Amino acid sequence: MAEPHDDQLNNEHETVAPEADDRRFTEAERIAEALVFASAQPVSEAFIADRVAKDVDVAAVMRKLKADYAMRGVNLVQIDGAWAFRTAADLSFVIRRDESEVRKLSRAALEVLAIIAYHQPVTRAEIEDIRGVQTSKGTLDVLMESGWVRFRGRRRTPGRPVTLGTTRDFLDHFGLEELRDLPGIEELKGAGLLSGRIPANFNIPSPLMSDELTEDEDPITQMDLEELGLLSPSGGSSDD
Repeated sequence: MAEPHDDQLNNEHETVAPEADDRRFTEAERIAEALVFASAQPVSEAFIADRVAKDVDVAAVMRKLKADYAMRGVNLVQIDGAWAFRTAADLSFVIRRDESEVRKLSRAALEVLAIIAYHQPVTRAEIEDIRGVQTSKGTLDVLMESGWVRFRGRRRTPGRPVTLGTTRDFLDHFGLEELRDLPGIEELKGAGLLSGRIPANFNIPSPLMSDELTEDEDPITQMDLEELGLLSPSGGSSDD
């Protein structure tokens, strides 16, 4: 009986390999779906990649799942590079609001939040310079407690002021995948949030796209957190 030629063996291997690849891809889909469903927080692709076959394209898996859920009651959405299931936007009206939802923000808090979102990293003094009025500690406390604003670092300038930025929870709450999805001038006008008589030279800055510290920022240390009242000297929360 004649031995099979190399090209025949290769052809047989080629017919089997795609099936194995499909099985690995399907299994990766199931694992990714389970991980995201079970998590209270958005799940990163790196976290998923550690739990599926090494040769699986996790980004492709998540794109496929996103498409599968696009027309369902819950959608798979990307938030700052991580993934989460969220109620479809057109069905949000049927979901009862949680009584513990963050209380309605004051106009001052909304202004401060907008400045931080568009100008981050930004210091309290810079916020006050933009608004033209002082910013109360209570306003920043409300934004911190909501989980939408965080301390980023310390500016390498005299006094080393703390820099502020938004969080993943901010993106999640406002339905943004990333900061570049923040509305532009025309969208803000259309929503009635900008006057039609804005100055001709008015422009909205492009927010920082990365959580990485800039060249003029130093990282926040535990001593900084203690000084800011976020940690007790023993290392626990100031609320403990």
